[in-house]
Amino acid sequence: MSRSERFGWLAGVTGVGAIGAVAAGGVARNAARRRGSARVDPFAGVDFTTIYDDDATTVTADDGVSLAVRTVVTGPGREDPSIEPDLTVVFVHGFSLRMASWHFQRYALEAWWSQRTVRMVFFDHRGHGRSDPAPSETCTITQLADDIAAVIRSVAPRGPIVLVGHSMGGMSVMGLARRDPALFGPDGRVTGVALIATAARGITEAGLGEGLHNPLVDAFRMSVRHVPALVRAGRGITRQALEPVLVAASFGTDFYSPNAGRAVEKMIQNTPIETLVDFLHALEDHDETMAFPILAHVPSVVVCGNQDRLTPLPRSVRMYAELGPDSRLVVVDGAGHMVPMERPEEVTEAIADLVDRARAAAPQPHRRWWRKLVAR
Repeated sequence: MSRSERFGWLAGVTGVGAIGAVAAGGVARNAARRRGSARVDPFAGVDFTTIYDDDATTVTADDGVSLAVRTVVTGPGREDPSIEPDLTVVFVHGFSLRMASWHFQRYALEAWWSQRTVRMVFFDHRGHGRSDPAPSETCTITQLADDIAAVIRSVAPRGPIVLVGHSMGGMSVMGLARRDPALFGPDGRVTGVALIATAARGITEAGLGEGLHNPLVDAFRMSVRHVPALVRAGRGITRQALEPVLVAASFGTDFYSPNAGRAVEKMIQNTPIETLVDFLHALEDHDETMAFPILAHVPSVVVCGNQDRLTPLPRSVRMYAELGPDSRLVVVDGAGHMVPMERPEEVTEAIADLVDRARAAAPQPHRRWWRKLVAR
């Protein structure tokens, strides 16, 4: 290892440690308050892994990376594969998480749509959950957008689509609009978009995201690519630095559910350290504002907790202002970044309402010219 590489690794560890210090005090205070509380955990006993029991598919991305996919069909079409779904809802999870972060929406919406045939699709991003590791050069929002497109082609090749993205998943949905605007146009297949606790740009400009905007993190990221053995050897130190930032941003100050908290921490802990650090660069550099005019063609909903310290509420308000007359803004009082798990009812209702609006707005099939004449 060269002297510059050694310095990069050591500087990176030091810098990430400084990032962790931004949030460590808050995490400790929250943990102490939870230990001394006599409150009842509303999510006690919830098994956040059961989503992996659903119908399993492996989708191969354009570059050969395998993506773990789970599919649920609701209503009358559940037992009859000959029934084509009314539409498909694709759920795209956030940074350092996995499809299990949609646990509450998966089960609530299955009941909500008991009289409709809706296909729900969940998948793990590359480098996350049960999907293949992500090569460093592919840890970009553009690549994640292409992965969404691959999942759609494989699992939902026909019919209207609603896209639901949380955090980095929302950024990926915006990236897909930028990459394939026709998909969102008047005759496109995407008929609705939900952007939950996300931002089009500037994640390092406000809130806890400021801690990610640090040249020492870049040095550490370089060491991940060039001396991965040393990074793996020091993964415990690295996690002690990174995880407080992510955990501190997860929930609002009054939220109490040790079980949900452990589930989020476990998702983060089980995400490879290489994935965490490589995707930091994507979060720093992404700018999806060019997607707004494209997304304005379809109904949308923007959801954010007013205590979200990773993608603060003003970012969501700005997105909402750019998304046209058929967009709605849902502000969840007291919720943090993990609003789909912290306040699942509000998020579920926002998605269900969007699907109702998206179904009504779905483009009608083209009619032959002679049928138009007959109709007159």
